[in-house]
Amino acid sequence: MLSEVDIHQFAAVQADGAQVIDVREPAEYEAGHVPGARLIPLGRLTQGLGTLSRSRPVYVICASGNRSRSGAALLADAGFDALSVKGGTSAWSVAGLPIVRGVRENAA
Repeated sequence: MLSEVDIHQFAAVQADGAQVIDVREPAEYEAGHVPGARLIPLGRLTQGLGTLSRSRPVYVICASGNRSRSGAALLADAGFDALSVKGGTSAWSVAGLPIVRGVRENAA
C-alpha cells in the first residue's frame, strides 16, 4: 500500500532537511515550490533514481497529490522508502508555508 503523509507531518520533516522530490514540470516548479525540493519531473523520474539516497525516505510532491502518488509508487517499486505528500504544493501554500518562486537552484 502506498504511503501518504499529510502536509503538517511533511512540514515537520521538511524543516529537518528531508529528501524532497518535486515531480511537476519545470514551469510549475518555477511558479512556486517547497523550499529545498529538488525538481525531477515525473517523466524523468526513472532516469533520476541513481541520484537519490536509498538510506533516507523520499518525499514526493506535486501540485495536488496525483502525480506524487504515481512517483512514490514508482520509487517504492524500485526499493525506496517513498511517501506521497497529500494535497501537494497547493496544500502547502494554503497552510501558509513558505514558497520559493522563480528559482531553480535544486533542479535536476
